Amino acid sequence: MSARHTGFYLDKQNARFLGVCAGVADYTGWTPFAVRVGFVILSFFLAMGHLLIPAYFITAWLASPKPRELYGLDAEETKFWQDVRRSPRTTTRDVRSKFRDIDRRMADVETHYTSGNSRLSSEIDSLK
Repeated sequence: MSARHTGFYLDKQNARFLGVCAGVADYTGWTPFAVRVGFVILSFFLAMGHLLIPAYFITAWLASPKPRELYGLDAEETKFWQDVRRSPRTTTRDVRSKFRDIDRRMADVETHYTSGNSRLSSEIDSLK
């Protein structure tokens, strides 16, 4: 598992102010708009909301910007890494299951190819 893909980063490309909410959205898989609205609502209506503003600035100061190579990921790969952050065991189990399925299918193809199927052998030889 790549620590670079699973860390928290400020998302400067989708940032409105310092990139903290966009980074939280990227990390969790939520939309940046939902994170921003949630932050504003919690800041105004939560009894300890006055602590969120300093926490925002401290996070912006401590967190590093998102590396340039992580911006070019496609949607499927981004979703995969968000799932890894959420539940690494489940993701590992899913990947193993997919490889097991591919391995089984390849074994079936190999068995079919190496079997005594003369019609298949003649078709393959005719393609050469």
